[in-house]
Amino acid sequence: MTRVIAGVDVGGTNTKVVLTTPDLEVIDRVDLPTPAHAGGAAIVTAAVGAVTGLLVRHRASLTGVGVGAAGVVDAATGTVLVTGNSFTGWAGYGVTRAVNDALGVPATLDNDVNAFLLGEIATGAVAGESDVLGMTLGTGVGGAFVLGGRLFAGPRGAAGEIGHVPGFGDALCTCGQIGHLETIAGARGIADRYAERSGRRLSARDVAVAARAGDTDAAAVFQAAGWGLARAALLTAGILDVTTIVIGGGIARSWDLLEPAITAAIAAEPPVSGATIRLAQSTLGSDAVALGAASQVRALVLEAEPA
Repeated sequence: MTRVIAGVDVGGTNTKVVLTTPDLEVIDRVDLPTPAHAGGAAIVTAAVGAVTGLLVRHRASLTGVGVGAAGVVDAATGTVLVTGNSFTGWAGYGVTRAVNDALGVPATLDNDVNAFLLGEIATGAVAGESDVLGMTLGTGVGGAFVLGGRLFAGPRGAAGEIGHVPGFGDALCTCGQIGHLETIAGARGIADRYAERSGRRLSARDVAVAARAGDTDAAAVFQAAGWGLARAALLTAGILDVTTIVIGGGIARSWDLLEPAITAAIAAEPPVSGATIRLAQSTLGSDAVALGAASQVRALVLEAEPA
């Protein structure tokens, strides 16, 4: 039987499961609704059912399952610690133990932004890079670091929280503080800033459509978002000497609106080191988190195998 790895991306609305070769080449994938308010056991059972279905379809032998999940997780124990109100009964749930009990293979858990970055490094836009900042632009702005080829979480697990760095205006952030990056570069922030300028409430996606159609208020909002992302890149380059950044998430699909502003802002204030900042748009799209999770469990399985 073909040996395969499964990667799982548990979101508040949908769960994605990918089946890959040991080299992380996607064999198949499936998307299913997440039973987000039915508790941890139901969420894992749904994902396990999807994995099992793919195994049967491809007559494959499973070697491990990696899970990426939104929220704060304890990767060492494989437990979800904190979630938003999109979930009920997910915080405190032992994910890796439940997956191992159900499928009898090693399992890993990490948060979705870490998994996103690992996916892009493993087989995506920044493949093979050892020092990278990853940013996801969704409802808010998430971040993660890989330094020296390893995830860097910091002593309290808060490294990479680039969305909550202050100095980006005076708008109130969802966390209760003022002027954080996600107030101008996340989907909610883009919609809010457009409403302030125009008096009209549109989704971030529709603000992008308006910008492409010549709406100057919409264009200005995306220019501000690009400026903010450039500042985040420059701060990272100055503090950590990390000059490779990969950006994904729903807002990154408006790369045509963001990239010119990012590039112009970086050109105006380049790093004093003289280093060139490399900006890359995600190439894995919605597979990134699941593939990153698969790469984590692959590393675990390879470490356990005899030399």
